[in-house]
Amino acid sequence: MSQKILSDRAHKVLPAGGLGNYDPEIFIREGKGARVWDEDGNEYIDYLMGSGPMLLGHGHPEVVEAVQEQLGAGMTFFANNARSLELAEEICRAVRCAEQVRYFCSGGEADMYAMRLARAYTGRNKIMKFEGGYHGMSATSLMSLAPKKMVNFPIAVPDSAGIPESVRDEVLIAPYNDIDFASSLISEHANDIAGIIVEPMQRTISPAPGFLESLREGCSKHGIVLIFDEVVTGFRAAYGGAQELYGVTPDVCTLGKVIGGGFPLAAIAGTAELMMLFDGNKVDEEQYLMHRGTLSGNPVAAVAGLKTMEILRRDGTYDRLRGLGNTLMQAHTEHLDAAGHAHQISGDPTLFGVVFTSTQVKNYRDVLQSDNVKTAAFDKLLRQKGILKSPGKLYLSLALTEDDIEQSIDAISYAAKNFMDD
Repeated sequence: MSQKILSDRAHKVLPAGGLGNYDPEIFIREGKGARVWDEDGNEYIDYLMGSGPMLLGHGHPEVVEAVQEQLGAGMTFFANNARSLELAEEICRAVRCAEQVRYFCSGGEADMYAMRLARAYTGRNKIMKFEGGYHGMSATSLMSLAPKKMVNFPIAVPDSAGIPESVRDEVLIAPYNDIDFASSLISEHANDIAGIIVEPMQRTISPAPGFLESLREGCSKHGIVLIFDEVVTGFRAAYGGAQELYGVTPDVCTLGKVIGGGFPLAAIAGTAELMMLFDGNKVDEEQYLMHRGTLSGNPVAAVAGLKTMEILRRDGTYDRLRGLGNTLMQAHTEHLDAAGHAHQISGDPTLFGVVFTSTQVKNYRDVLQSDNVKTAAFDKLLRQKGILKSPGKLYLSLALTEDDIEQSIDAISYAAKNFMDD
């Protein structure tokens, strides 16, 4: 059935004709390795990768085998199961801040609970976050995620209707990578800030030298809970995530995407002192953090995550992933430079984006001031040449082959030469 027919049907039963995520006019029929096919039969090299969880590519045979074996033994129980325990043990081995783990079904849910955990632990109310940082869809998270109106920091701007005005007063907003401003804000509001939540690499913006270290220092000094949102970077930036890559350890982190191997699974991982608040037998009623989740830690997602992580631990895996990323980053630079397009490559070889600007990209406002018309035109030509990607980034996968990379570089060259005329 054609995508046009499917789109017409979707507009009758789905708001805006989609799931609220990617371009609703595209209906993906299947994926295999690093490629996907839409319902019209168009084939793409996939740099969307389900927004990141498919680090091994689509339908990895070892993951499929593990999932099929578990399906025959049961899909969910609302009770402890050995597979989720094994996954929690491996997370605690791999992630520096992880002494205990609590599961959820989405990264946004984990982020919401991480902020609630910080409030319960400290007895304070305010959360400090960074403009442009993505932490899910809770009311607190949707403060200054993607504001179009620039206001003075630390005032928060709601990004959605339906958020009570009172939430604005509970959130402090700072510019990412501004050490002086963040340090000043922490000092000024130290007695009110329960937690600071930050993507250690915000979207595709790398942390400036000393930035994460300054947050760690300020939180330790003032008894503030430091939360790393590692839903994206966990087990992608390195096996131990951004904590390993950048050498800074938070009090708690949130994980998702890779740990579920393509199935809905997320987690909070943190120190035993903090995670104890989920245990009603160990804390007073006033500090107890209630949590239930029908599908949290279900064994199907757990075995998919376990097998994915087993494969990631194999020799040379991350060297190969970074090699693929460096090749593609260099290709963008070479061909965009040759065509005379001012741009910056932003991010890490495991996850990066192209920002059409001549200035260094340090924060959300730098990205906002870039040439979004060029970005759209460039991405449109890439799609015409069989490249499927997010407008903001390229998620690499280990399923990429030499042919995939060669076709990708050809598409980059074509788009760089022609997108100004699009």
